[in-house]
Amino acid sequence: MRIIFMGSPDFAVPTLQALVDAAHEVVCAYTQPPRPGGRRGKELTKTAVHERAERLGIEVRHPASLKSAEEQEKFAALEADIAVVAAYGLILPQAILDTPRLGCLNVHASLLPDWRGAAPIHRSIMAGDEVTGVTIMQMEAGLDTGPMLATVRTPVEDKTTGELTEELAELGAQLMVGTLIDLEALHAVEQDHEAATHAKKIDKAEARIDWSRPAEEVVRQIHGLSPFPGAWSELDGARVKFLRAEVSEGSGEVGTVLDDDLAIACGEGAIRPVRLQRAGKPAMDRDEFLRGNAVGQGARFS
Repeated sequence: MRIIFMGSPDFAVPTLQALVDAAHEVVCAYTQPPRPGGRRGKELTKTAVHERAERLGIEVRHPASLKSAEEQEKFAALEADIAVVAAYGLILPQAILDTPRLGCLNVHASLLPDWRGAAPIHRSIMAGDEVTGVTIMQMEAGLDTGPMLATVRTPVEDKTTGELTEELAELGAQLMVGTLIDLEALHAVEQDHEAATHAKKIDKAEARIDWSRPAEEVVRQIHGLSPFPGAWSELDGARVKFLRAEVSEGSGEVGTVLDDDLAIACGEGAIRPVRLQRAGKPAMDRDEFLRGNAVGQGARFS
């Protein structure tokens, strides 16, 4: 097929690569514009899709919007059979959705209608879901409301958002390739809109740990926000990010360190960090963290 690919972050790269490996003709890659980043924010940083597409010799376009007639005419001139979308970052106008002969298919990182929206992986982990997955959806004007063509499932277990994102990216890539092979034979299934949940964008204010919550919820918060933005608390006025943790035994005043191996009391039970990061320092496992930071019984995270 002649395919227009639309995606931006690391999550989208495996799908782009899989389409190329499957011998589809990716005629253009649309992505978010380069943003200030790098050293002191002065250098423009290309998206992960931009960089991979250039290495693959694919034309890259990064318009700030697709609403103008000029951009829509450029899109139509590509004469694509289909557009494949994975975490692109822009709402597609109806004119764009209607242009490819077979429409636009989206790789969405949840089992729709659960977790429509910007942060499905974070929200799934933080909510305590046992299973998540990827849905291939025929796109329409609504936010992740289109009919579903295929799904794949995987257990959440104790994975962080970073780990689960990598897994779902690979699963979604293979699912999309398989969907395109069987596209004419597949029957799209409408979503149960009344059962939908919304995965709103992560607010940095959600990252501060509330030690009065049960230990299980604190661990889910830590894993759901790892590696970014990173759940955090302060110790002696310095911010510490928690990147992985486990539920532990013990009880005491919330936020208080209960032993010399860094068990921390919660509203119910306790957690024990597995991986942490002090402000301005690299991430490290608990043992290494304790060797460089004297945090003994009775210390308190605020």
